[in-house]
Amino acid sequence: MSELLHKQIQQLPKVELHSHLEGCIQPELVRAIAERNGISLKNGLFTTDDMFAWSNFVEFLQAYDEASFCLRKAQDYRDIMYTYMAQCAAEGTIYAETFISPDHAAAVGMSYDDMLSGCVEGINDAERDFGIVGRLIVSCIRHLGPEQAVVVAQQLADNPHPYIVGFGMGGNESMFTQADFAPAFNIAFAAGFACTTHAGEVLGPESVWDAIDNLPVTRIGHGVRSAEDPTLMLELAERGIALEVCPGSNIALSVYPDLASHPLNKILQAGISTSLNSDDPPFFATTVGAEYQSGAQDFGLDLEQLRNISRMAMKASFADVNTKTRLLAVIG
Repeated sequence: MSELLHKQIQQLPKVELHSHLEGCIQPELVRAIAERNGISLKNGLFTTDDMFAWSNFVEFLQAYDEASFCLRKAQDYRDIMYTYMAQCAAEGTIYAETFISPDHAAAVGMSYDDMLSGCVEGINDAERDFGIVGRLIVSCIRHLGPEQAVVVAQQLADNPHPYIVGFGMGGNESMFTQADFAPAFNIAFAAGFACTTHAGEVLGPESVWDAIDNLPVTRIGHGVRSAEDPTLMLELAERGIALEVCPGSNIALSVYPDLASHPLNKILQAGISTSLNSDDPPFFATTVGAEYQSGAQDFGLDLEQLRNISRMAMKASFADVNTKTRLLAVIG
């Protein structure tokens, strides 16, 4: 890839729709927050070159939870949000939606209000300093079960905030079915929140069918395994359901052995709305900017195709109409 194209991609306005706030904490910030809160981190959390240490999906979840465990105050959430938004803005990102997990906050004794107020402060400070617009998606955790998901959805419905634009679900995809969580999603949807859910990552296309047939979703987190089912691909395109694609994450978690095997181009060629995302950037050694650069280097996408991905992402975002219109004009 030429230096000119690299620079043009760096300057291209980018949109991120799929990152997990607790998964955006850089190792140095984990250490700083842990020290501030008087918490001892587990030995072996980091590698010798200062990355998170894990070698499989279970170990990744354990490292993720361990990093989250140091969070105790609204200030901690503010610092994570602000630092992440700053990093995104430095790579040309103009809009970012981030999943936040009330269950992770509750696990360390933090209230929903404290978590939210910290996130809001971080978003406001980042927009003031860098011009980036940040929004939040409240996420339930699949492996905690459908009943706890209803608690989270009701909490969301009872505590609306203009920066919270959606409801989603992450966690262990092999536990329960998407349909099991319909009560939670229906509460969020009835309260006016757009919905997305993780599917078609660890499990195959049947998990995406399960989601789009049973939940009020307009987006699917990951969804890349949809490429194994031509009928599903047609259905996604026809219904305008967007896929939040995270190639670097997929390789890190061995969903595919390498980028040459990744179906990004197949998804784009099927006419499915697609965004490029970092998921849990410091855990997977990636960033939003790196995903766009990879789009050119590894998938052969040109500048206009990458710009169109930003357009599709902005249109598929859960932002209000005025924000969408304003930022689509910035993308061009």
